[in-house]
Amino acid sequence: FGSSCPRFVFCCSQRPIDMTEMSGAQEFATLTLPGGQEHKIPVYRGTLGEDINFLDIRDLYAKTNSFTYDPGFTCTASCTSGITYVDGPKGQCLYRGYPVAELCAKCDFMEVAHLLLNGELPGKKEKKEFVDRIESEYLVHERFRDFFKVFRMNAHPMAIMVAATGSLSAYYHDNLDWSKPDDREICAVRLIAKMPTLAAMAYKGHIGEPVVYPRAGMTYAENFLHMMHATPTKAYKVNPIHARAIDKFLILHADHEQNASTSTVRIAGSSQANPFACIAAGIASLWGPAHGGANEAVIKMLNEIGSVENIPKFIDDVKNKRSGIRLMGFGHRVYKNYDPRAQYMRILCNEIFEQLEYDDPQLQVAIALERAALHDEYFKKRNLYPNVDFYSGIVLRAVGIPLEMYTVMFALGRSLGWITQWLELVSAESAMRIGRPRQLYRGPTQREVQTIASRQSGFLHFDDDDETPQLGAGRQSSGAVRRISSAKAPAGPPDSYSR
Repeated sequence: FGSSCPRFVFCCSQRPIDMTEMSGAQEFATLTLPGGQEHKIPVYRGTLGEDINFLDIRDLYAKTNSFTYDPGFTCTASCTSGITYVDGPKGQCLYRGYPVAELCAKCDFMEVAHLLLNGELPGKKEKKEFVDRIESEYLVHERFRDFFKVFRMNAHPMAIMVAATGSLSAYYHDNLDWSKPDDREICAVRLIAKMPTLAAMAYKGHIGEPVVYPRAGMTYAENFLHMMHATPTKAYKVNPIHARAIDKFLILHADHEQNASTSTVRIAGSSQANPFACIAAGIASLWGPAHGGANEAVIKMLNEIGSVENIPKFIDDVKNKRSGIRLMGFGHRVYKNYDPRAQYMRILCNEIFEQLEYDDPQLQVAIALERAALHDEYFKKRNLYPNVDFYSGIVLRAVGIPLEMYTVMFALGRSLGWITQWLELVSAESAMRIGRPRQLYRGPTQREVQTIASRQSGFLHFDDDDETPQLGAGRQSSGAVRRISSAKAPAGPPDSYSR
């Protein structure tokens, strides 16, 4: 199944975007319903992607008693936004109008953070003030040290990140009024500042080492690497090549319009939930292998391929849909061309390997696999090009990031986009409505409740050729719905905080 990924109308603006400004549509589409009823639908276009029509169906139910059906939100714009623009067919990705590859080449992560939050790149003075403010919020409450002790040894860092980020709402809630601009601003600063601290603490807890405190005077990437690798007994000198790689990785992952995790943050935010809880929801969504876990899956795939000689067989297995064999790191829900982030990541990968004089057999496998896939008609017809995850895992491994931290690194970069999207959502108060999708119900029709003595043993099942559930007694179909009462927990060690 595909992850939910609503679209949006891109409007380049630094102020909150109010949907009421779009009420004066000049064009209309006409929908003809069964029975002949016609309904006029306003048509809008963004400041970019002028060839795409956005049909405003907000009054469709009120006037026609109809809903649209769009699983995964493949054709649904859930909001207007002026943050990031993605054009899949053209292979374009812009932050506030700037191509992401240009930002990687000419800016650091703090400059990009200023851009996303404020709408413009900072000057020297503005950058210093912004960095100073971020550094002033690096530390987390000292009780967080105890918080990390409750997790089992070797708990996955993403599990810890979900809990830790949500727990920030327990420490910063008394003076948070999301309707006040100053409160929203300090919330954004705190989140961006504390995410590398929490990520490093999650890693230290995972490997059983003591926490290392953040230090001012280092870049955002340098500070994170210092907290990850330093110990109380040994000083750690950050390799500038490693720091540059992490900085560019964070920029490339900072935002990507209305993807599954960003939409999760917006849906949670629409209920006026605490912003740290909203970001925790985004991290949980990102954790899935279909989303933020994809770069980890690429590394595992390359390990399974093993060597360049095995690529032809692997390609054949993918095309023949052999069970368990998938081409990871290729294709994208939006891009039908080369992912521009992947193009820069490939260049960065080669630069990092050359500068570090680092030899990784997986890089040769990746290059050969990319070449084979791009020249194969099977993949070309399906518009399967490398995405940003294909090379990012190799870069992370080259700079010493362990596999279990890959998705955490994604969350570290994307948290900037999440909080920017949250700010845009709550700042446009007149357009803010709680998210409430509808459904096409295909369950049983209304029925009478029988007493337990008169009930037949039965449960819902799906016919093999029909998605409509039926009530049957016994497993009449391979598509039968499993009874929850029959599930048994696998054998495992007793609950303990040690292995």
